[in-house]
Amino acid sequence: MKCLIFDLDGTLGNTLPLCIAAFKKAIEPLAGRSISDAEIIATFGPSEEGTVQALIPERYDQGIADYLRHYLELHAMCETPFEGMTELLAFAHGRGVPMALVTGKGERSTVMTLARFGIESYFQVIETGSPQGPRKVQGIQEVIKQLDVAPRDCVYIGDAPSDIQAAREAGVAIVAAAWAETADPALLDSLEPDRLFTSVADFGTYLRQAIL
Repeated sequence: MKCLIFDLDGTLGNTLPLCIAAFKKAIEPLAGRSISDAEIIATFGPSEEGTVQALIPERYDQGIADYLRHYLELHAMCETPFEGMTELLAFAHGRGVPMALVTGKGERSTVMTLARFGIESYFQVIETGSPQGPRKVQGIQEVIKQLDVAPRDCVYIGDAPSDIQAAREAGVAIVAAAWAETADPALLDSLEPDRLFTSVADFGTYLRQAIL
């Protein structure tokens, strides 16, 4: 294992509830109506800019500004990564394993969360999302290029069905991260990832054995 590539929301930390709460506080006053969790989640794939564009295109600039403000204000909902995750990152870093982040989040919210978690220094490459649509395949490919590693030596760790699909398209192994409350372990398992873990502790045991 020569490269670890992580997703962020639902993988490094339980930030999806934070995202949804910030979207509601930002979008509902501008839209003049209630927005359901399902309606917000249905827009995921593009970055948060894409979500705002989909739900309130006529108030786009204000929507983005309000979302980022609420996202930062509400970040106390998720102060730290999942328990044990920082220690795993430190372990891999100490063993000289290159690590990267490929997330669908926009650059500004990604920077906020990595700074809040205190883990930004662990990632040699950070690839964020696009308002135009999903770009995790391209993000993984860019990591492979920048770190000069072979796809077969990389593993992507993500919590969504789309993460499994993106990893396969990019030619890297996929570990399904099913430890967040928002994950669907049965659905992830049905897509036959290379590995699936329902706890960070179990993933950590695997990682330590794989690296050593």
